[in-house]
Order: sequence, then C-alpha cells, then structure tokens
Amino acid sequence: MQDQSIGAVLTAARQSAGLTVAQVSATTNIRETIIHRMEQDDYGQCGGDFYARGHIRAVARAVGLDPESTVHLFDQQHGGAPEPVAASAVFQADRKINLPERRGPNWTAALGVALAIVMVFGLMRVLGDASDQVRTADVRAASAKPSVPPNTPITEMPRAKPAKKGMVTLRIKANRSSYVNVRDAEGRKLFAGTLKAGKTSTWRAEGKVNVLIADAGAVSVQVNGKKVTGLGDTGEAVRRSFGPPKTQAR
Repeated sequence: MQDQSIGAVLTAARQSAGLTVAQVSATTNIRETIIHRMEQDDYGQCGGDFYARGHIRAVARAVGLDPESTVHLFDQQHGGAPEPVAASAVFQADRKINLPERRGPNWTAALGVALAIVMVFGLMRVLGDASDQVRTADVRAASAKPSVPPNTPITEMPRAKPAKKGMVTLRIKANRSSYVNVRDAEGRKLFAGTLKAGKTSTWRAEGKVNVLIADAGAVSVQVNGKKVTGLGDTGEAVRRSFGPPKTQAR
C-alpha cells in the first residue's frame, strides 16, 4: 500500500467495493469533481492539506479503508503531518490583559437627569394648561357671537295645517236601558254610562267613532243620518266602528 499513491489506493478501494464516484459523493457530501481529482493525486481543490486530510478520511471510510492509516500514508507521501502548535503560542498566557476598571454608579449624573425630567414635565403641564385656557376662551367667544346678525327679521315658517278628516255623526236611541261607551278615533271618551230607556243622544267626531253597546237589541243606531241595521240580538254585546259619510259600518 505504501508503494501506491493515495489516489491509486482510493480508486482501487472504491472499485473493489463496487461503488461509483457519484455514490461516494452522495455518502461523503464531497463534490464528484474533487473526488476525481483526489484519485488523480490532485488535492488543489481541497483547499489545502488540512482540508485534504479531512476529505481523505471521509472517502477512505466510505470505500472501506481505515481512515487513520490512509491519512498517515498521505502525510508520509506529502512531507509528514503538521507539527502540533503549543497552547502558549496561541493564547500567550504571560501577556498582561488590561481590564476596564469597574466604577460605581454616577449618582450625580442620575440626579441631574431626574431633575431635567421633572422640569420638562412641569413645563409641559404649564403649556398644556395655557393651551386649555386659550381653547376655552375661543369656545366662549364663539358661543357669545350671535348666530343671527342684528336687525335681521326672523321669518317664521308657516305651519302645515292638518288635513281635515270627515265628520262622523252618531245617534243612539235607547228603547230599553243599556250601557253604552263611545270614543273617538284617538281613543278619547265621548260617553260612558247607561243610556236610559227613551233617551236619545248624539255625538260628533272626526274620522271615526268607536262604540260599545252592552245590549244591541235595546237601542236604535243612526250614523250620518242613516239607520244601522243588523246591529245585534237582544242581550248581545257588540263593538262597532263608524266612519264619515260614504264609509260603510263594520
């Protein structure tokens, strides 16, 4: 094995394992072009001997070789392994390191900042109160101004007159005493009580008249001068609503 180059050793081991360069690349995550160059003993694309050793170790493991023995052979063929670096050369423990001196809190500066904040807050309060006073004065001045110039005649809008509703005339004659309740269209009471036998009463209202008769057979009813027939039987309580002329009784 020592008589062969690293490239030849890796190639022979890969072929003996029945692997392709693509399969080795997939296993090691090393690009196929780099593996081809390594098998030709060209390690320029590895990025230096340090990375070349890592690539050789990974490829050797993938093709079934002992990684450390293969890297050792590479070191023998390329001038030996790099010498270890002493820790003292890297860290220089005897070098004095100057650390910044820790200081306590600067209470004077903190007090100055606090006083500045208090002064700013007080100034904002004063300016805010002054602004509120100005706005209040503006509102009062605006409200004091007359909305209508002086000596301007005020014309009152004419009120719309409600449309007149037709008048309803209700006339009831009691042949026998009966309780009668008469109300207008708004529900206002025109009469409520017993209409005694032989007595006749007449009511007039706009729009409609609502009447309750406790004994329909005891009275005679006329609406707008016309007799109402079929009002009800003796002892029957009835409710009726009557409208102006040309309106039939319900």
